[in-house]
Amino acid sequence: MGKEPEVIEHDIENTREDLSRNFDALADRVSPGRVVGRRVDSVKGRFAGAKDTVMGKASSVSDASGSAAGSVSDLPHKVGQRAEGNPLAAGLIAFGAGWLVSSLLPASQAEAKLAGQAIDTAKEQGQPLVEHAKSVGQEMGADLKDKAATAASEVKDSATESAQHVKDEGQTAAGDVRSDLA
Repeated sequence: MGKEPEVIEHDIENTREDLSRNFDALADRVSPGRVVGRRVDSVKGRFAGAKDTVMGKASSVSDASGSAAGSVSDLPHKVGQRAEGNPLAAGLIAFGAGWLVSSLLPASQAEAKLAGQAIDTAKEQGQPLVEHAKSVGQEMGADLKDKAATAASEVKDSATESAQHVKDEGQTAAGDVRSDLA
C-alpha cells in the first residue's frame, strides 16, 4: 500500500526546504565577496606564519627578555670565559654586543631619511603589483559571478525537475491509494 497523502506532502515540503538550503549554501560559497575573503584570510595566515617563523612568537621574546635582564649583570664574566682562546667566538660576541647597543640608540637623521626613501621606493615599485592584483581580483570576481549564475540556473532547473518528479510520484501514489481504497 502507498504512503498517505499527508506524508507525501510532508516529504515534498522537506525536499523543497533541503533544495532551498543547498541553493543558499551554494550561492554563499561562490559569492565573489566570500571567495576573495577566503583568499585574503589564507594570505594573511601565510604571512603571519612566516612572520612568526622569522621573528619568533611574542611569548618567547618576553620570556627571553625576562631572563636576559637577570643575565646582564653576569655578562662580562661569561663573555670572558666563552671568548678565551676562541677568536671567532670573540668576534661574534662583539658583533652581537654592537648590534644590541645600536638597537638601543635612537635612529639618526640620516638613517631616518634613508628609511623614508626606502619606504617611498617600495611604494613606487609596489604600485604596479597592487594594480595588477586589483585587476586579477576583478577578473576573478567577474568569472566567479558568471559561474555562480550558471550554477544557480542549473540548481534551479534541477530543483524544478525534482519537484515535478516528486509531484508526479505523489499523484501516482495518491492514485494507487484511491484505487486500493475503492
